[in-house]
Amino acid sequence: MNIKTIVMGTSFALATASGLAQAEDTDITVRVMSKDAKFVGTSMGGVRVILRDKETDEVLAQGVTAGGTGNTAKIMHENGGRRAAMADKSAASFDTTLDLDRPRMIEAEVYGPLAQLQAAHGASATQWVIPGGHLSVGDGWVIELPGLVVNILEPAAAQNVSASESDSLSVSANVMMMCGCPITKGGLWDAEKFEVGMTITMDGKNISEEVMSYAGKSSLFSGEIPISESGIYDVIVHAYDPKNGNTGIDKTTVVVN
Repeated sequence: MNIKTIVMGTSFALATASGLAQAEDTDITVRVMSKDAKFVGTSMGGVRVILRDKETDEVLAQGVTAGGTGNTAKIMHENGGRRAAMADKSAASFDTTLDLDRPRMIEAEVYGPLAQLQAAHGASATQWVIPGGHLSVGDGWVIELPGLVVNILEPAAAQNVSASESDSLSVSANVMMMCGCPITKGGLWDAEKFEVGMTITMDGKNISEEVMSYAGKSSLFSGEIPISESGIYDVIVHAYDPKNGNTGIDKTTVVVN
């Protein structure tokens, strides 16, 4: 059984080839997983979920997760055991020691990746911690960080282009997982299963939506912007994984003379 809150609203449309972006109903499903266990739903009163626009702080939707705890065999080990640990000594971590004299409700907030700030996301969680109750055991305290790293390589920001020389402009972008893992054709993260495209606007109005394709090199995608008139073109490149909703963007501008 699923535990979900579905909220519908208007949002940026991840359009495909050459159509102007329009508002569309967009389904969002939020699930909260109990660490080393199953989903938190109706039997526990659910978990409150608030969705906000990060830039404006506007509350877009709120509600409570509802439903069952999920399929035990699918979530846990097929032999009926608990999930295997994911981390070993090679896994990145932040390590510290707190001097606690009483149980404390501690919030952990994360933000990154710091080497790709245009793709950085934040996430947070709270947990009770008791003196001597180490959270360094097992996988430690796991907080899921969503997103994809998108880095526009060409054109450079504010690049000047002559409309008389060409009716289009090439755009290339590097797209990776948040861990820096590459997206390749036929790889563990298969380039053909990601949707990569761009939205082009001028003076705040959408003028085109274009698809970008895998360019044959690890994590590289490319496409063409039609340029028909002078002005400042704002370009938003997005990457989207339809399997799990993971999304990332980057932005640039082009000055067409």
